[in-house]
Amino acid sequence: MLASKSITRALPVFRGVTITPIRTYAIGPATVPAAKLKYVPTSGEYPQGYKVGGIHCGIKKDGKSLDLALVTSDLPASAAAVFTKNVFKAAPVLVSRDTLTKRGGKGIRALVANSGCANAVTGKGGLEDAEGMGRVVDQLVGEKEASTVVMSTGVIGQRLPIAKIYEGIPKLHGLLGSGHDAWMSIAKAICTTDTFPKLVSRQFKVGKTTYRIAGMAKGAGMIHPNMATLLGFIATDAPVEPEALKKIMTYAVERSFNAISVDGDMSTNDTVAILANGAAGGETIRIGGKGFEELKAVVTAFAEDLAKLVVRDGEGATKFVTISVKDAKTFGDAVS
Repeated sequence: MLASKSITRALPVFRGVTITPIRTYAIGPATVPAAKLKYVPTSGEYPQGYKVGGIHCGIKKDGKSLDLALVTSDLPASAAAVFTKNVFKAAPVLVSRDTLTKRGGKGIRALVANSGCANAVTGKGGLEDAEGMGRVVDQLVGEKEASTVVMSTGVIGQRLPIAKIYEGIPKLHGLLGSGHDAWMSIAKAICTTDTFPKLVSRQFKVGKTTYRIAGMAKGAGMIHPNMATLLGFIATDAPVEPEALKKIMTYAVERSFNAISVDGDMSTNDTVAILANGAAGGETIRIGGKGFEELKAVVTAFAEDLAKLVVRDGEGATKFVTISVKDAKTFGDAVS
């Protein structure tokens, strides 16, 4: 059995650049470089049963760049996530992993994310902040137990301005929508040094049922297998059993986000999560059952497209290079 592996890298102009906490956050149609406007969609096909949005709540200092993102599912969703392999894991990574484990990947109702501050290397206080973000969202969606995935990205070593986030979440919840502008706003709200928002959506079929899948990612720097300062979120309205979703997500991430490199650095906050709420109906997809292989192929191709957008927007990147490994005996051999 032969396997192949493609690793996509962006080659930086400078190597060994020291990351400082000085950042300019300016993501919007007016600031996207002309050469990259082609990567920013003007419309999309979005999954049923989700409400999303992003606002500026005051984390970023410019007073206008979106820095708080929220996704809610009308129905309890199956969920899975792949997290950083860095031994130093940020507070939101630990909190989200714990939530998914306790829930068994079932009954997830929301995802909340902030940009501008990573809530990493922040000790007990950082954990309390991440838990608090999730708790505020849980109350808004009517859940008594933790049911929210939490993500943060930005400057490491600083505490979140948590009062601003606590104030911003209910405000944002009242502004959520389901159209293209709402999805684009959440894609912008997770950006840090990105020069354009990364949003992808499409339709797909399993049998005779049509489903939709949408997702966004942010990256720019500290991108190296496995993942890095990278956040990704995917949502679909297909009905998927939690174990099947976890297996599909692991497979897809290994062949996409874990196969890119920008600068060789690995972060503390990497998270790529997926929600499947079944709002479009149809038979539940299970491991080895009808639709499993089809969905695995769809999610893998989708994740690859998002990962490529991250590489195209790498900090200091001037080249987009794909390395193909052929005739390896196994996928693992190709990776190594």
